[in-house]
Amino acid sequence: MHRSHPLPLVAAALVFFLTPLSLISQAAPEPAVISVDAAHPGAAISPTMFGIFFEDINFGADGGLYPELVKNRSFEFQEPLTGWHETLGFSQAGLDPHHGELAIRTDNPLNASNPHYLRTHTYAPGYSFYNTGFRGIGVEAGKSYRFSVYARTTGPKTLRATITDDAGHEIGSGKLEGFGSEWKRYETVIQANATTQHGQLNLIIDEPGVLDLDMVSLFPVDTWKNRPNGLRKDLVQLLHDMHPGFLRFPGGCIVEGRELVTRYRWKTTVGDIAHRKTIINRWNDEFDKRPAPDYFQSFGLGFYEYFQLAEDIGAAPLPILNCGMACQFNSSETAALDQLDEYIHDAIDLIDFANGPETSPWGKLRAEMGHPEPFHLTMIGVGNEQWGPRYVERYKVFAAALKAQHPEIKLVVAAGPFPSGEPFNTMWTTWRELHADIVDEHYYMSPDWFLTNSNRYDKYDRSGPKVFAGEYAAQTVQSTSADNRNNWQAAITEAAFMTGLERNADVVQMASYAPLLANVEAWQWKPDAIWFDHLHSYGTPNYYVQKVFASNVGTRILPITPSSPVTDKSPTGLYTSASIDDRTHEVIVKAINYSPSARAAEIHCNGIQASSTAQVTTMATADLTTENTFNQPTALAPQASSIAVSAGIISAQLPPYSLTVYRIPLNDTSASK
Repeated sequence: MHRSHPLPLVAAALVFFLTPLSLISQAAPEPAVISVDAAHPGAAISPTMFGIFFEDINFGADGGLYPELVKNRSFEFQEPLTGWHETLGFSQAGLDPHHGELAIRTDNPLNASNPHYLRTHTYAPGYSFYNTGFRGIGVEAGKSYRFSVYARTTGPKTLRATITDDAGHEIGSGKLEGFGSEWKRYETVIQANATTQHGQLNLIIDEPGVLDLDMVSLFPVDTWKNRPNGLRKDLVQLLHDMHPGFLRFPGGCIVEGRELVTRYRWKTTVGDIAHRKTIINRWNDEFDKRPAPDYFQSFGLGFYEYFQLAEDIGAAPLPILNCGMACQFNSSETAALDQLDEYIHDAIDLIDFANGPETSPWGKLRAEMGHPEPFHLTMIGVGNEQWGPRYVERYKVFAAALKAQHPEIKLVVAAGPFPSGEPFNTMWTTWRELHADIVDEHYYMSPDWFLTNSNRYDKYDRSGPKVFAGEYAAQTVQSTSADNRNNWQAAITEAAFMTGLERNADVVQMASYAPLLANVEAWQWKPDAIWFDHLHSYGTPNYYVQKVFASNVGTRILPITPSSPVTDKSPTGLYTSASIDDRTHEVIVKAINYSPSARAAEIHCNGIQASSTAQVTTMATADLTTENTFNQPTALAPQASSIAVSAGIISAQLPPYSLTVYRIPLNDTSASK
């Protein structure tokens, strides 16, 4: 990432060979004929074609996908009391600050990775303090929340916890007791009796003396698959429903860090969560318009959880690792070539963590964390959005070491932050010379750019490196603008572009929209695929376009005519693609009508016999400014219908500004042989 309601349509199958076409003149009333050659399937389509890119931006992890409700639970932020406040009492004389005091200590800590802890000294019963959460704490009536702490004491034996709503009313409570003189974890479950978006967690001590606390946590019991320390159910469900082919993690620019000391180090994100080392988030103060000084990474969501999430949603894991370079837009700090051993060992050890047997050092840790079986890692990204000679030098060192020990692992390399010009052109020349496996391209461009570039890959070298469209999203105003919108104009132009990705599946093997998640209370970047608050979430039109494409992926490209590319966006706004799905014996056709008028079309499936009922998925609205909201989360979402197929022909009426997918069952399966 760099700075700079549908109407039912005709049936058929989602095609993977989409191409922008000018099929009819505006004066011609005849239907546009879309001819699919189902008898001559082309190249195979990668099962990883459409996937997910996750980065901890927009408070997407802590306070989002990772649903810890306590901010700065381990007191490791730069300001260790960030998120924590004393509850000041009152006496007849006025404000009374003498009930107790808070202090941050580092002597005899919980562990070396988590050196800070909170010392409370209570002078009078009822001393209390509270945590504000991630712009508030959201709880739901009837739901249970696990409250836990590590504690030791030289006095108080009990700790009361209450949840209050934004008006200060208590809506849940619990108590921990039996503290001793050594660090130990204690927990209880609090049930909320009311719902609030902006509550707070209050801790009350009723006995005098010193009580030390660390890893203070309030966590939903109801998580994805009911796992302790699990992920937020509604957000994972949205990801699962996309049927993604891969999950790229953990970013993004946070892989690089603003400087190397704050780079992402996967080894500090696995094992016991109390031993994971908190660091500042790279998006903490990147944008003046959206500063987030309280944005850190607890790594409760770490590499084990990422691998587990990928497995849960049926996606291939694609971890991205630092290659010895900090963000080139910030410090551009670079490790010397003779200092790369640590980075390379991290990559080799990650392969062991993901794929190694239980008897290997890192495979043993994976098994101890609950997953004795391997995660089946097949690819790794070397750097995120780097460019230039320094990057190439470091890639060569990585490639030599990794290919020697793990030739089965494909390496993903970067083409820089922009989709054309320099350094893009030079990087591509280099990667062709070095026979790189997969090249990652990024595009944060205007809607018109996406239309114009729907034929981008038609003339790419078929024998060169494969392409990963790793980050893309239409920017309705300009890149990084706070005024960008997740509207239908952005989403449908992305769909038109994606048809070109499908049709060139022999070159393009992966593609993912970015960013994925945004907390409405604490975002830094727009647009985003999924928006959420403390209790609710919704998919944008952009999300649903991604879902439609990922849920309708064939196994082989089918030729579609007319197929000659255009040099500009399709004058009549028609973009199509086709594929065959050998698993379900269907032809899949996509048709996008990017025009304000309805369009008649006939889809001819040649070389097969198809006389049945096709399933149709449609997204359509004549209003390009349409957006989904919390109040109307599916104002624009896919609509299902069916249509008759007669002698392999579908007569369709494509609505204005529409995306339609047809899944056409085959009577004769010879085309899939």
